[in-house]
Amino acid sequence: MRTAVYVDGFNLYYGCLKGTSFKWLDLKALFTNVLGPQNQIVNINYFTALVKANPGNPSAPQRQQAYIRALEAYIPEISVHYGHFLQHKVRMANANPPPNTTEVIKTEEKGSDVNLSVHLLNDAWLDNYDCAVIVSNDSDMAEAMQLVRIHHPEKVLGLITPGHHRTSRQLQRHANFVRTIRPGAPRNALLPDQIPGTRIHKPADWA
Repeated sequence: MRTAVYVDGFNLYYGCLKGTSFKWLDLKALFTNVLGPQNQIVNINYFTALVKANPGNPSAPQRQQAYIRALEAYIPEISVHYGHFLQHKVRMANANPPPNTTEVIKTEEKGSDVNLSVHLLNDAWLDNYDCAVIVSNDSDMAEAMQLVRIHHPEKVLGLITPGHHRTSRQLQRHANFVRTIRPGAPRNALLPDQIPGTRIHKPADWA
């Protein structure tokens, strides 16, 4: 089956990569292993947003950009789609009053879920896949999956959930099959430390 994969990058990161040494992840190798030989991966759509430096993690943007360049250089099937971050001050309840409220800086990633849903639907209309696999546990994708099921009943919809979190029932309801990325799976699907034919290296602190 011609298979297109739609990756919610931050859901994948926080679901099974944060705090591990497997961030230099070969997405095609991982999903080929998870799905099996019946799925011929023709496109991997990776949805993310460019992170910003902060005092606790000043080199985060350079690491992320190195990873994205590595994906684009090593995996010809990949397409990267960008959302954006919003940062603003909000007043929230204090867990240990007084005072009853405190002002915090809230950072939100915007656009990835919408972009993923739009591409999933558009590619169905364009007949760009026989099987679409959503890599996320974000229930915001449920409506797009439902519309594909209604208007393109011949299409197969798969769901891959990152990590041990309980699979969203809203997403599961519209999927023909569900897989989970097991804890050891990323270990066996890493990019080369240096991408062949390039000067792109795995960040030293991702060792």
